[in-house]
Amino acid sequence: MGIVYEAEQHGSRDFVKRVAIKIIRPNFASQKMFIENFIGEAKLVADLIHTNIVQTYHLGETNGVCFIAMELIRGVNLEQFSVQLAEKNRDLPKELAVFITSRVARGLAYAHSKTDKDGHLLGIVHRDVSFKNVMIAFEGDVKLTDFGIAKARGFLTDQEGEVVAGKPDYMSPEQADFQVTDQRSDIFSTGVVLAHLLLGRNLFKGSTAEESRSRILNQPIPDFRILDSRIDAKLNDILHRCLAHDPDRRFDSAEQLMTELELYIYRDGYGPTNETLGKFIRELFGQSSPTSFKTRDLSKTVVMPQSPRNRS
Repeated sequence: MGIVYEAEQHGSRDFVKRVAIKIIRPNFASQKMFIENFIGEAKLVADLIHTNIVQTYHLGETNGVCFIAMELIRGVNLEQFSVQLAEKNRDLPKELAVFITSRVARGLAYAHSKTDKDGHLLGIVHRDVSFKNVMIAFEGDVKLTDFGIAKARGFLTDQEGEVVAGKPDYMSPEQADFQVTDQRSDIFSTGVVLAHLLLGRNLFKGSTAEESRSRILNQPIPDFRILDSRIDAKLNDILHRCLAHDPDRRFDSAEQLMTELELYIYRDGYGPTNETLGKFIRELFGQSSPTSFKTRDLSKTVVMPQSPRNRS
C-alpha cells in the first residue's frame, strides 16, 4: 500500500539528514480507511523506540499527501539478502540465521509489551513479519519494519475475520483461516523466517496465494534435521514450537522465543554479534566498510515541497 523514497531532511545552518519517506500509493490515497491506517501506523510506531525496530521521526502532510519520515537503513531486506546468497552460491551460517531471528524476536517482544500512557497494553500484533519487512544494515543491525497492517488498540482500523492481512506464505494458520490473532501469530511468522533462513527456501510458498494459505493450514511441519544436517534436536524443537498449528503449543511470548534463541547461540559462552553479521553482509555485497554504501542520486527523485516549519 505504500511507496518509500530516500530523501533529505534539511534544517538550519546547512543541517542535512538522510531519511526514508513513506507515502500511500496513489491508487489507495483517496480511500479513507487507508489514510486513517497510514496515520494510525505513524502514531503507533512513533513511540516504538527500540534498536531492532525502524524508527519513525515525523508524520507530515503537503499538498494533501500524508507522509511518514523514518530512519534510513543503509542495507538490505532479507529477501534481497537471500537473493544475493543464492547468486553468490553462499550458505548462511546457522548461528547467523538464529542471531537474525533472535533480533526480530527482541523487537517483537518490545512491541508486544508496549503500553499506553496509562499503563494499559496496546495489544500490538505486527501481522506481517516476513523477509521483506526485516532489514539488515551494513553495520549488522537487524530492524523490523512496516507496521502498516498491525493490530493495536485505538490506532488502526481492524477488519480481522472479514479480510486476510499479511503475506500468505508467512502468515499464521489463524491468519490464513480468517480468525482473530494475538501475539502468538507473530511467533509463527518468526518461525517461518527462521526456517527460511536456514533452508534457503520457504516451505509454505506456493504458486498462488491460495496455495500458500493451504500449505500454512494443512502441511505437516517436517523434521528439520532431515532437511538440513546442521539443525540439531534443540533447534528442531525451537522451530516446531514456533510453527505449531495450535497457538497454545507455541512459545508463550516473543520474549520467551528470544531467550531460547539466545541460549542456543551463546550456550558456549560466545557467539555472533552485530559486528559478525555486519562483516558477513559487507563481504557478501562487496562493501569495504559500513559507510561505503553508495546511495542513489537524490536529484533524480521526487521532491515534495514543504512549508518552512515542516521541511523533509
